[in-house]
Amino acid sequence: MRRLEELERFHPELQGQDSPTLTVGAAQSSMFAPVEHAERMLSLDNVFSLDELREWCLKAEAGAGRRVRWLTELKIDGLAISLRYENGVLTSAATRGDGRVGEDVTENAVRVAGIPQRLSGTGHPALVEVRGEVFIPVAAFDELNALQSRLRDRVLDEARAKGVDDEKATRSALRRFPAFANPRNAASGGLRQQLDKKSGMELEAGRARLESLRLFVHGIGAWQHPPVASQSEVYALLAEWGLPTSPYFRTSDDVEGVLDFVAHYGEHRHDVEHEIDGIVVKVDELALHDELGATSRAPRWAIAYKYPPEQVNTKLLDIVVSVGRTGRATPFAVMAPARVAGSVVRQATLHNQDVVKAKGVLIGDTVVLRKAGDVIPEVLGPVVELRDGTERAFVMPAECPECGAPLAPAKEGDIDLRCPNTRSCPAQVRGRVEHIGSRGALDIEALGEVTASALTQPEVPETPPLDTEAGLFDLTLDQLVPIEVVVRDAETGEQKVDEKTGELVRRAPFRRNPSAAEKKEGLEGPQPSAQAVTLLDELEKAKTKDLWRFLVALNIRHVGPVAARALAQWFGSLEAVFAASRDDLAAVEGVGGIIADSLGEWYEVDWHREIVDRWRAAGARLEIPGHPGPGAAAAAGGVLDGLTVVATGSLEGYTRDGAQEAIISAGGRAASSVSKKTDFVAAGPGAGSKLAKAEELGIRILDAAQFRILIEQGPAALDALDPDAG
Repeated sequence: MRRLEELERFHPELQGQDSPTLTVGAAQSSMFAPVEHAERMLSLDNVFSLDELREWCLKAEAGAGRRVRWLTELKIDGLAISLRYENGVLTSAATRGDGRVGEDVTENAVRVAGIPQRLSGTGHPALVEVRGEVFIPVAAFDELNALQSRLRDRVLDEARAKGVDDEKATRSALRRFPAFANPRNAASGGLRQQLDKKSGMELEAGRARLESLRLFVHGIGAWQHPPVASQSEVYALLAEWGLPTSPYFRTSDDVEGVLDFVAHYGEHRHDVEHEIDGIVVKVDELALHDELGATSRAPRWAIAYKYPPEQVNTKLLDIVVSVGRTGRATPFAVMAPARVAGSVVRQATLHNQDVVKAKGVLIGDTVVLRKAGDVIPEVLGPVVELRDGTERAFVMPAECPECGAPLAPAKEGDIDLRCPNTRSCPAQVRGRVEHIGSRGALDIEALGEVTASALTQPEVPETPPLDTEAGLFDLTLDQLVPIEVVVRDAETGEQKVDEKTGELVRRAPFRRNPSAAEKKEGLEGPQPSAQAVTLLDELEKAKTKDLWRFLVALNIRHVGPVAARALAQWFGSLEAVFAASRDDLAAVEGVGGIIADSLGEWYEVDWHREIVDRWRAAGARLEIPGHPGPGAAAAAGGVLDGLTVVATGSLEGYTRDGAQEAIISAGGRAASSVSKKTDFVAAGPGAGSKLAKAEELGIRILDAAQFRILIEQGPAALDALDPDAG
């Protein structure tokens, strides 16, 4: 590239308009700008058994009215991309986004091996969208992590040369160059990175990550009159144009051929250069694609078959009991590290003592491990034939491992054991304080797990700054600076010991020594660290957060963001919420009797009332300014006033609670099930039975983009966009 730039500088007459020096790759970064797809990028519905797959194929043939030819291909575990070519020239590359609008990743896409900026051959359409998957081959992924390790070592060497302590240097190295968990996440982040904002080692790592990316194209989006009749012919044409197509596909004349392909790669899924998460089955004939049509989110001419979760064997080293913020004592498995479904797993919950017994696992067993849904680690059971007699049974402790209180069920018949020392159990206080800082509550970035531990369970002082969350907004620098904590291993949770002295490794997160300049000015003794100042600044800002967030932060059982939002909008203040009768609370839409009882029971406890009183005295705003009083929200209305909306699946831009909050905030009812009274269903990937029920009842189904229009502008705005869909 540099040689070409030099040549063109001396001979400008040789520089054509299609020169690589003038292409988008050299332009100013425009990443994350919105790109509207010419044709929507749909998701795929899933089946999880061969019987379901056979049934789907037969249903598709029934819809076509005849037997069809099938195309089967590997489902690449990567990042979906849409390449827009106009007259053979690449004009944009975009992620899926919400299916209608994606993120502009053109500047990085032109650097990906296999993505041509100009198509080969002739006869290119005026506009075509080519759909594909960006991925990192398994071998390249291992090389990437090896590079990350080498860069971490370089950071450590540089830090030690400057006299930085090992713990701080290690944290910095891990933050700058972490080990990637799996190829899919590494590919997604690699395509979205902004190289123009990197330098030094970060730039070296970023370039290597981008160079590791590969592409296989697997279909078309917008293309007005494709000159071919089948999906397999599309692949041949795309290959002629210089686009990389997957070698792992096959066409079949019957369903048995489809099932054979699925069975073959079920046995050979790790023989492929990239990770896969299933098989895609498509009707090969393009004319049938239009005939079979699509639902609001997925085509009826294609389906994804998902293989059963991958299983591996590993050693069960121990079963440890942890206590959460609700007091529940949960045993979890500590295992020898094992790679399963794309990431390394060391721990998995065992839920309660009855589950441990039902699984029949002993400490020291070789156990079968998988990821439920390819996400959540799960111990299936022991490999009994590998036992050697050294294994031992797990015994559920009778006392809380954190405070020593006797464990017991919360009420008769409960399986779970709980620590009854709700007010003072360090684990529960720590958990509640951490919860207050979480995104679903007050969203205080500086108040995470480590800070919560330092405030509630420090090594020094003997009396922690917080014995309950009541004093959170009263914290001062004088309380923070003396704190010392014992450093724990990030993976095992064990206390770290200095190899030379044999003593526990401690650090003071809120303390620093005076700088040389400060010492010259006569400043002596420990000073507040930037972390201490930031924490107090963010606590001060949190005092004016929305009322519903404070309701969530109080850790009242069953009161999540949706119920809290409804209560806040109806009553306008915490004082009004806790002064309301059970019937008044239960009558609020989205609350009901269980939550009403929970609110009453919580406020009857004296130290709970102390939390509210001390937060208010510290300046926390526990009301909505200008709210006219209980019940006023009913008259306030909103764009969804009187409408019932169900949100299901993964809606782009919304968490599950966030989607429900958005509905309530717009004046609507956020229902949890679909019925004849439902007005709209917003459905994303994974919608399942609720989507099927909505289709059966003829209820209008929205994607993420339409859902956003609905909650921001109301149904009329949707009708204006699509008058025939109402």
